[in-house]
Amino acid sequence: MVVCRTKEEIEKIRRAGRIVAEVMRDLRQMAQPGVTTRELDRYAEAKIRARGGIPTFKGYRGFPASICTSINEEVVHGIPSDRKLQAGDIVGIDCGVTLDGYVADAAITVPVGEVSEELQRLIRVTEEALYRAIAQARVGNRLYDISYAVQSYAEAHGYSVVRDFCGHGVGRQMHEDPQVPNFGAPGRGLRLRPGLVLAIEPMLNMGTYEVEIAEDGWTVRTVDRKPSAHFEHTIAITERGPIILTTLDAEPLGERDLHVL
Repeated sequence: MVVCRTKEEIEKIRRAGRIVAEVMRDLRQMAQPGVTTRELDRYAEAKIRARGGIPTFKGYRGFPASICTSINEEVVHGIPSDRKLQAGDIVGIDCGVTLDGYVADAAITVPVGEVSEELQRLIRVTEEALYRAIAQARVGNRLYDISYAVQSYAEAHGYSVVRDFCGHGVGRQMHEDPQVPNFGAPGRGLRLRPGLVLAIEPMLNMGTYEVEIAEDGWTVRTVDRKPSAHFEHTIAITERGPIILTTLDAEPLGERDLHVL
């Protein structure tokens, strides 16, 4: 069931999103050559708990860590370990925080040291695809307008979009209805309404869109082992447009943002 959230509920998600944004800011700086992904995970958990939150990922369906760290050809759901980041890697970091019973979720892909222009472009286009998708999250649009924004921008730049994993609604649970694919025809799907909260998350591959799950049962990687990038924000759809809830400067809702409810 698709749930439209109240102003008070969205404010709780925004506060959780602020913690996510703080963690991402710090991990972006920490992701340097020689640092292990386990170190990133330990820092994230300590930061989240110090701010009064709960790491949403830890224990979720058995996941053993507080963040996901996915390196190079790993798309999503990589498990932090003693693996050291190397100069020239790219690492996707995905983080969720639960605060006062509500969840916020975001992801970034970070270059480690100096990376190739090819990888810089992949990161740049993936992040741009996210913001183009967010721009379509407006009252009266359709769900697949978001999906098409990702697919059309990615493919225009020579990348494929992952089809086996997608964005989602978010609120009291990390994964709620509706699913938000990164591909599809515009003008189709759910009519977007005020109060709908979505985690939009483009996953772009340098090669084929086909992926597989590694032996650990979690890490998703490209079948052709070409690099992948991932960005995500939790957003709220309001009468004046989408509001990103997982940024350091996320603004509170105004009195009439959800007046249709």
